[in-house]
Amino acid sequence: MTSTTERPAPRAAKPPSWWERQGDLLMRRPFSEFTFTHMNWLMPTERVSRGEVHRPLPYESHRLDLTYRFEGHDRTLAELHRRTNTTAFVVLHHGRVIHEYYPGVFAGPRTRMQLFSISKSVTSLLLGIALEEGLVDSIHDRVVDYRKDFVGSAYEEVTLAELLTMTSGVGQLEAWDVPDSDIKRFEQAAMSGGDLAEVVKSAQRRAPSGEAFNYSTLDAQVLGWVLEAATEMSLASYASDRLWRHLGADRDAYYWLTRAHPRTAIGAGSLNATPRDVARLGLLMANDGVVAGRQVVPRDWIRRSRGSELPQLAVGELGPSGYSHYGYANQWWTLGGSAFDAFTALGVHGQYLYIDPSADVVIVKCSAWPTQDDEGRDRETIAALRRIADHFACAR
Repeated sequence: MTSTTERPAPRAAKPPSWWERQGDLLMRRPFSEFTFTHMNWLMPTERVSRGEVHRPLPYESHRLDLTYRFEGHDRTLAELHRRTNTTAFVVLHHGRVIHEYYPGVFAGPRTRMQLFSISKSVTSLLLGIALEEGLVDSIHDRVVDYRKDFVGSAYEEVTLAELLTMTSGVGQLEAWDVPDSDIKRFEQAAMSGGDLAEVVKSAQRRAPSGEAFNYSTLDAQVLGWVLEAATEMSLASYASDRLWRHLGADRDAYYWLTRAHPRTAIGAGSLNATPRDVARLGLLMANDGVVAGRQVVPRDWIRRSRGSELPQLAVGELGPSGYSHYGYANQWWTLGGSAFDAFTALGVHGQYLYIDPSADVVIVKCSAWPTQDDEGRDRETIAALRRIADHFACAR
């Protein structure tokens, strides 16, 4: 029997269960080579239909024997793929597939790849379409104009423009290696059955709205929810009807959904599609939103995505949540200051949709990095992709 002056020894913290740790396990090499190509085996999904019209991409094989320079060394593309864990690599020039390579164990031309935050850039395209249709009135509307349940949260007065530029001021610096960080709680809720909306609503304001860039999966998720509320359609349904069926895609894409009901797509990171179909998105961006003569995404929205006039979004000015070689605009990463400079969509673990309008080059690189972020691998990848685009620009 314990005396009044004694206290029971504290229980050791219970180690997290497999269910609670599944996000970490699914993202770890070598398992990630499988999970990044089979998310539809692991999570509930909703289809993004390709439609009836298929437009095969012209194929014109081209040897890429070039080298790129990184950290004082000339390296080959074979070294790039080995050093940065490439699983799929597709290069388009003038709309033709001139090079593709699938070193991933489970990858191939018809394999649908987990795109992570490339999904954010697609959500931005869908918002541009919804604005053109009048389903969303203005980017200066507030979140609560569409989602009344966010009244009382830190997002109450945030505008869609601030979500698009990730200047909401809400949420922490994304830290995947901190167990109770906003992004880890978000991941756990999405994959293990928690209340994702409550996780997002619980995020705290860290800075005034509109002032500073802070890369935020939460901001992008709220943007996707606003889009669903405005269109009265699921993200997958709206993407199918307004975007995917116009691309001439090879395959249906899909979003994986949260385990908990009501199930919801992760507009910030759950789109899966084939590398060639991702390249088709790049062609749409390079061609000012036009596919086969049809204006699918408004031209002005595409141009808005290639660069921002906000000084805090300029290349080198993003602060601690963006590498110094990037700027940001409209849920896309910029690499220069004009509409004709290269820009890219990015996803953790090394996913790229790289577009150089001047060279008329689109490059898709899927990867299975051992960690979510890796500045060294990123810098090396961008150096190589720039070199490929420069090669074709000079050859014209």
